[in-house]
Amino acid sequence: MTTGPGAPPEDAFVHPALFYRDRAEYLDGTVPFVLDGCEAGEPVAVAVPGPRLRILRDTVRRSSAKAAALVEWIDMSEAGRNPGRIIPGVLRAFSDRHSPARVRIIGEPIWAGRSSAEYPACVQHEALINVAFAGRAATILCPYDVAGLDGAVVADARATHPVIIDGAGERSSSEYAPDRVLRAWNRPLPERADVEATPFDLDAIPLIRALAAARAAALGLGPSRTGDLELAVNELAANSALHGGGAGVLRVWAEDGHVVCEIRDSGRITDPLMGRRPAGMRTDGGRGVLMVNHLADLVRVHTAPEGTTFRVYMRL
Repeated sequence: MTTGPGAPPEDAFVHPALFYRDRAEYLDGTVPFVLDGCEAGEPVAVAVPGPRLRILRDTVRRSSAKAAALVEWIDMSEAGRNPGRIIPGVLRAFSDRHSPARVRIIGEPIWAGRSSAEYPACVQHEALINVAFAGRAATILCPYDVAGLDGAVVADARATHPVIIDGAGERSSSEYAPDRVLRAWNRPLPERADVEATPFDLDAIPLIRALAAARAAALGLGPSRTGDLELAVNELAANSALHGGGAGVLRVWAEDGHVVCEIRDSGRITDPLMGRRPAGMRTDGGRGVLMVNHLADLVRVHTAPEGTTFRVYMRL
């Protein structure tokens, strides 16, 4: 297995998928990538699920304790629990901190065990990396356990990554089509007609915020997370009132170990990276959704000409 793409131009973004079948292939494809980056003086971050993080860190440390100490090690199962926060909170946060240097990042946002509710947000994230990092000096290597993941997931990876690395070597992906993936996974979220719907407008935002908190608490959400949900509802309801047609509808229910809060309105999102850019000093919108992404355990979004739906998931 090759260790990754050759030296790219300084301002080129490289986004390969690493297809591995076992521990040996995983380490063969990731350890040299890390060591080569450290040797070249490039800042390196590794953001993978906890068990693989320990294996990779220990292996790199045995090869070079100095290199292991230079790497930023991140548990993706925590930092990337909500895929919507990975670009602003993990990838761009690391890249921006080391700008203008070229950075290397291993990011594994999709693993066996991700739920069916999480997966659409995961694959949208992978497609949007190409937009978020266009023209930036970075290489982001995304490992995929092709032995443990469904074939449809692997097919999506071929469509969201312009380069594929596997046991046969490195090659361009003939199936690369991230825009198609974004369209395909912008799927309607079926309306929960069995859950009470509460309409609101700008004046009713304080009441709708309190109502969401009360319903979440009644469903078993703890005080701290209920406060986080109340903040998220406030931001989304304000977006609906100010940018989504002036009004919206709130629903709250429990599902698969989460409290789910849904807000629907008649607006449409035209910026695919809304809520996925670091805030910085921006004043042109998107900061509220960014906050929601950082607060929630999962955020699902569907947008179309007839309206937009946000679903915010908080673990019970």
